[in-house]
Amino acid sequence: MNATPSKDAVLEAHAQNQAISSLLSSLPGSIQDAKFDRNELTLTIDKDQIRTACEVVRAAGYNMLVDVTCVDWYPSEPRFQVTYHILSHSLKERLRLAAMVDSIDTSVDSITPVWPSANFYEREVWDLFGVRFHGHPNLRRIMMPDEWEGHPLRKDYPVEGYR
Repeated sequence: MNATPSKDAVLEAHAQNQAISSLLSSLPGSIQDAKFDRNELTLTIDKDQIRTACEVVRAAGYNMLVDVTCVDWYPSEPRFQVTYHILSHSLKERLRLAAMVDSIDTSVDSITPVWPSANFYEREVWDLFGVRFHGHPNLRRIMMPDEWEGHPLRKDYPVEGYR
């Protein structure tokens, strides 16, 4: 049985990676976890530093936000994992940044100032999971009707909705 490499082992093995080196020099301590699996790098970033981390990796050559999504780990805390899939055309690399958000304060900074294309992705995550994005220019429902109660992709949402 193979043991999962520690965060430090992953960071050391991939020290030449532009995202890792830029984050370690610009935001020391912001990387909470690192995984490299199936040729994909995932860095878990402190939720209070996610916007700055996105600015850093963008300056490091990761030029395209591909997607923003969310996972509900209910009943675990922190409950939500907001995940950002990012691409560098020049480096030919993909990067996944994740921010863990708890159920008490379901908010994280919006990255629309860094990548305007995050607008609709963040609206979708808010609508379906209830994660708020501070600084979002127009955070309102995008998929569910305006009068809809709750956030239907939460694991504790009733299968037949609230009655």
